[in-house]
Amino acid sequence: MGRMRVLTVNPGSGSLRLHVVEGDEVVDSAEIGRPPAEAADDVKAFVAGLAVAAVAHRLVHGGAELTEPTVVDGRVRAAIAAAKSLAPEHVPNTEALLEQLSELLPDVPHVVCPDTAFHCGLPEIARTYPLPARWRARWDLRRFGFHGLSFAWAVRRAAEVLDRPSGELNLLVAHLSGGCSVAAVAGRRSVDTSMGFTPLEGTMMAKRSGTVDPGMLLWLLREGHLDVAELEDGLYHHSGLLGLSGTSDDTRDLVRDSRAGDVKARFAMAVFEHRTRRELAAVAASLDRIDALVFTGDIGWDQPEVAEAVAGGLGVLGLRGGLSRNRERDAVISPPGARVPVLAVQSREELSLAAAAVSVL
Repeated sequence: MGRMRVLTVNPGSGSLRLHVVEGDEVVDSAEIGRPPAEAADDVKAFVAGLAVAAVAHRLVHGGAELTEPTVVDGRVRAAIAAAKSLAPEHVPNTEALLEQLSELLPDVPHVVCPDTAFHCGLPEIARTYPLPARWRARWDLRRFGFHGLSFAWAVRRAAEVLDRPSGELNLLVAHLSGGCSVAAVAGRRSVDTSMGFTPLEGTMMAKRSGTVDPGMLLWLLREGHLDVAELEDGLYHHSGLLGLSGTSDDTRDLVRDSRAGDVKARFAMAVFEHRTRRELAAVAASLDRIDALVFTGDIGWDQPEVAEAVAGGLGVLGLRGGLSRNRERDAVISPPGARVPVLAVQSREELSLAAAAVSVL
């Protein structure tokens, strides 16, 4: 990547990460531990006097219109507004930050980098839902996939660690963090992934349910047990690790509590690990071989107990446990001689964001 200095903006549902990136180096950063809607003063303070050549905004859902990093104009703003209902926990934050930073930094290009872009070439059989054709045509119902910036970085680093061309690698990648998804990647191309039309599908997450039986949800609505707002709130904010443990959505807490004898914490972790294994096995069916399994995201990188349980339970795919707990650098963590190497790669979405912005400027 060139030496252009780029401000990267990475809003979560409850936090905001700002980085100033030059080349592959972070020269300044701020992590704001409050919802982006409450962070306007922090953002203003961070960019005061800041000299950058561009601003790169992470956009969780690009919808049908935004399929690659794109310089912001009126069309892009309209597409972002249209995508808000697809990822209501995330896209409104991006829209608000884009407006604020466009006012604070009006003389530099702003680039939106959709997390969905990495998956825009999904094979038709992998992106298609078995729904009525008229529904799919009218509302563009299909699988988009997410966490693309993280996946792109993990693929790049895996190739460097393995000293193999990324275009020759077939990888399983697990992004495990507050939101979780897995992907099968063949030669830098996503060929299957666990998330779909929204970031709610797929494996169990910190507070999100992941995939559950839609018939059960219809029953809850039809019988009047829940209304739509209650159902949405429960699926997005009160399920997953938090829903099963009843105490925390943080794997660090749950691993500690499990060791102390907390049965619910241990059960929540066991279901999380099982669901992750299940989704990895599912997307593995889209590859003709597995050259490596890559763990990334906050949990994938920094929770060795999870990586051990997931890899150790996938013997059917040629994987095994006995992983190293060392996380000093991106590395192979599987034992010497393992049939399928296992890697841990620190997620660096800020570097992916900066590189994506530079690529279109």
